[in-house]
Amino acid sequence: MKFLPETVLALALLAGGAQAQVVVGDGIPQPLTETAGDPARGRAIVASRQRGLCLLCHTGPFPEERFQGNLAPTLAGAGSRSTPAQLRLRLVDPRRLNPDSIMPPYFSTEGLTRVGANWVAKTVLTAQEIEDVIAFLSTLRE
Repeated sequence: MKFLPETVLALALLAGGAQAQVVVGDGIPQPLTETAGDPARGRAIVASRQRGLCLLCHTGPFPEERFQGNLAPTLAGAGSRSTPAQLRLRLVDPRRLNPDSIMPPYFSTEGLTRVGANWVAKTVLTAQEIEDVIAFLSTLRE
């Protein structure tokens, strides 16, 4: 799906105290929180098999982690390939770019099906965790 630079869509984010965000082109330019992301916390989330689950589909610069995925692009060099705004939209809700994406929307609850009653209004990650992951991925340069 191709977006024109002037395309602006409102994206309501309900969790983590975040206010409505604006999608501009292929990204969300404004951070979800006032607190800057922490790359060390972001790395821990990405590598976690309980929290982020990123390595189920992605591979990356995690020599200590066995059995990394091969369904999605490598995370190595993510900060060279994508801006923080682009990373933010892909984490918040990749379906905005590709409705058929198998990547879960980490910070959206709209349009979800087959979700347990305890998870209907909960996001996978908090706004701060999204910013932490972006801070980490932005450090990954080729």
